[in-house]
Amino acid sequence: MAWFRKEKKPKEAVEKQVAIPEGLWVKCDECKEIVYRKEVEANLNTCPKCGYHFRLTARERFEILFDENKYKEFATDIRSGDPLGFRDTKRYADRLKVYQTRIGATDAVLCAEGKLDGLPVVICAMEYAFMGGSMGSVVGEKITIATERALDKKQPLIIVSCSGGARMQEGILSLMQMAKISAALARLAAAGLPYISVLTDPTTGGVTASYAMLGDLNIAEPKALIGFAGPRVIEQTIRQTLPEGFQRSEFLVEHGMVDLITPRAEMKPAIARFLKIFTGK
Repeated sequence: MAWFRKEKKPKEAVEKQVAIPEGLWVKCDECKEIVYRKEVEANLNTCPKCGYHFRLTARERFEILFDENKYKEFATDIRSGDPLGFRDTKRYADRLKVYQTRIGATDAVLCAEGKLDGLPVVICAMEYAFMGGSMGSVVGEKITIATERALDKKQPLIIVSCSGGARMQEGILSLMQMAKISAALARLAAAGLPYISVLTDPTTGGVTASYAMLGDLNIAEPKALIGFAGPRVIEQTIRQTLPEGFQRSEFLVEHGMVDLITPRAEMKPAIARFLKIFTGK
């Protein structure tokens, strides 16, 4: 007699594995939540959970600011040389070619003209994905051209900054762009034409030390890092612990370095409102 009876196991259901497309989800740098990428994009690339502002490309900035995403780019054929014959792990000339192919732009800023809430404007938007949005001679030349175009056409100028600062591969030539752009902005101011500076995360170095902080109105996105040297460098220099939130938009508004903080969804109507005040329209 058998002491044990072997029961037949029910047939196990075989579940089909569904392949999840890569890039379908994104992790928020602020709240660390995993959020649906399309939901983030529909929310102007801000986190639906905590409102964190992800970085945008220059053309995405244009899409948000220009009416019906209609605009005309200019100064698109200016390319940087290699005046210093600079080389680190790679030749500077070769590095530029890689970024130009990858980004589809000649350098770290795009300039365009169109209408914002019906007002003709000139807008420059920096491209952080191009060598950290660093300011070299081409960035300086293009922003100067844009400023002069705004002056000639008697139109407001808007610059959206997103940069790690001056481009070290061009040495003193990159630092000269600070004075060059500042002089062009002074001519714009003398003509009574408004310049609005939009500061996004990050805006640092020589960009902060020149045109980013020279606006008739300086508007920042929430929690954007804005400063000259980084917090760690400052702490090591002064040998003191920095205050909580140092160099963030909220800290700078408190201390009078930035005029106001505006969430991305409200940026276009806010700019339009101030431009109408500045131009009397």
